[in-house]
Amino acid sequence: MKPVWIKHATQLVTMASSSLTGPRTKEAMSELGIIEDGSLWIENDVIVKIGTTEQLEHDFADRAHEADVVDAKGKLVTPGLVDPHTHAVYGGTREQEFEKRLEGVSYMNIMNAGGGIHATSRMTREATEDELFEQSWRRLDSFLKHGVTTVESKSGYGLNLETELKQLRVMKKLDEAHAIDLIPTFMGAHAVPKEYKGREDDYITHIIEVMIPKVVDEELAQFNDVFCEKNVFTPEQSERILKAGKEFGLTPKIHADEIEPFNGAELAAKVGAISAEHLLKASDEGITAMAKSGTIACLLPATALYLREEAAQGRKMIDAGVAVAISTDCNPGSSPTTSMPLVMNLACISMRLTPAEALCAATINAAYAIGREEQAGSLEVGKKADVVMWDVPNYRMLQYAFGVNHVEAVWKNGQQVV
Repeated sequence: MKPVWIKHATQLVTMASSSLTGPRTKEAMSELGIIEDGSLWIENDVIVKIGTTEQLEHDFADRAHEADVVDAKGKLVTPGLVDPHTHAVYGGTREQEFEKRLEGVSYMNIMNAGGGIHATSRMTREATEDELFEQSWRRLDSFLKHGVTTVESKSGYGLNLETELKQLRVMKKLDEAHAIDLIPTFMGAHAVPKEYKGREDDYITHIIEVMIPKVVDEELAQFNDVFCEKNVFTPEQSERILKAGKEFGLTPKIHADEIEPFNGAELAAKVGAISAEHLLKASDEGITAMAKSGTIACLLPATALYLREEAAQGRKMIDAGVAVAISTDCNPGSSPTTSMPLVMNLACISMRLTPAEALCAATINAAYAIGREEQAGSLEVGKKADVVMWDVPNYRMLQYAFGVNHVEAVWKNGQQVV
């Protein structure tokens, strides 16, 4: 494979800093590591050199003829975006529910009537592995076109052993075959299936004693997530599930405080979760606890918009010292989108993040939220060459032009895929 030389970027945003370690918090979320007239040399799928164009023209003067040269004059170049919270592998669609919500029916009422997660569970159970693979492949293609090179994906639309394993096996196949890196999370605790209604503790025991061991035995997931919410799983039940996963080596995540304040953020800090998701109704005490524990807040502004809810308090969390990441929450019911550029826009508009903070939340902090900070989220020597070139001259333009996809080209592991 020929080297790739991207040069003359008006702004090269590296997200790199020799003085910063760990996920970015407070003022550090605005330190983007910008190189004006920037340049990077890619070889054997990794970044070999990064600096100004003048520096690289000097260093590679005798090798310039070997490379595929990309003129990025007038362009912005950034790391590939990282989406740290999706439900990207599922069967069917739920456009009828969108209409019902517009008529005033709440998300939880739809779910309690057998729709919502339960509806997607039925369709996912019915779908074959090949059907799930084909549908999900198209979604991953769309992520790439929006500048996303790494995606976390949860199970949770099976709610039985067979279908949970089917979802995770499809994720494994997609990770092996598709350009995108797909990071799997087990989420058998997404809801209580209808066949266990009234026997919730029996289902939790089934998750702990049957599902988790089988998932780990087949090496199908790295994380364990639970929907801690009123009428779903209580904080006590959620803690049991997350601690059981930890005993099997699964890192805890938690859907927390989305619909009502429910001590989910506090639980995330207590169990040492790598991230807590949603957090629309997180308490001040929960935010403080997350800042102390280092739990990353994974915020989902597109979901809040789609459900017509007030977004999470991103500004307050950053000011309190919480590391914030953002995500599409790509799923069939509450956020059927693959557009991380839109999510960055919404993070600024609805959660009062600055453009710099939004880009940090979609790159390096998002990578930390899924344990991929050594491979993704920044442009640094030795890292995989996941790179996006945008048809704008500076990073502020990504958030300024609302709802526009400015992606011009994407490289994944050094190979151009868009």
